[in-house]
Amino acid sequence: MTRHTLWTVKTAAALLLIAAATAARAQTDPEYRAEIGAGAGLVSYQGDFNGSILKNMQPAGSAVAKYRFNPRMALALNITYGKLKGTSADVATWYPGLQDTVTSFSNTVVDAGVRFEYNFWPYGTGREYFGARRFTPFIAIGAGLTCAKAGETVVTANLPVGAGVKYKIGTRLNLALEWVMHFTLSDKLDGVEDPYGIESSGAFKNTDSYSVLQLSLTYDIWAKCRTCHNDRF
Repeated sequence: MTRHTLWTVKTAAALLLIAAATAARAQTDPEYRAEIGAGAGLVSYQGDFNGSILKNMQPAGSAVAKYRFNPRMALALNITYGKLKGTSADVATWYPGLQDTVTSFSNTVVDAGVRFEYNFWPYGTGREYFGARRFTPFIAIGAGLTCAKAGETVVTANLPVGAGVKYKIGTRLNLALEWVMHFTLSDKLDGVEDPYGIESSGAFKNTDSYSVLQLSLTYDIWAKCRTCHNDRF
């Protein structure tokens, strides 16, 4: 064996050892199944007296918990508290049901919902799962329950649909910015039902909705057992 051949073999062996050590390190870093945390943002009412998602935005706070099926899919639980605010004074529409009176409201709202999240790219530090990225956009859809204090207590179901981005700022810390639209089955969140006086049919036709723009910070919990053959633990 020539000196050049021997040097080539030693170099290749060294590179293989480095690659093996890197792969072993990636496999020993923990992968977490869940995350918990909190969020803060703005909630905006959309209904008979407001058609803009940027108008009358009110502060909101949330408790957040997520269960990860894998680096691309997760199930998220959000409980949000905020206010829905609006007025008919700035709306250039005549409402026969209001008889030219001005209606203003500022109603508290509590939303509890479960959403399925799909990440466009595998999410993680890249050390616990091969190919994972710290940053990824995602989309979400689910089902929720809305409770609003609009003179009377209004409880209704809602359909949350939204999108956002996630960034892993640390080994176990996650930052997410999302915008979610909540389509409800009620027209009473503003305290006024059917001010147009027109009968309509359809689950979400002529009903109130609201959007939530939220920034959340969560912490990873429940590390996977790397030596268990059963992936459920």
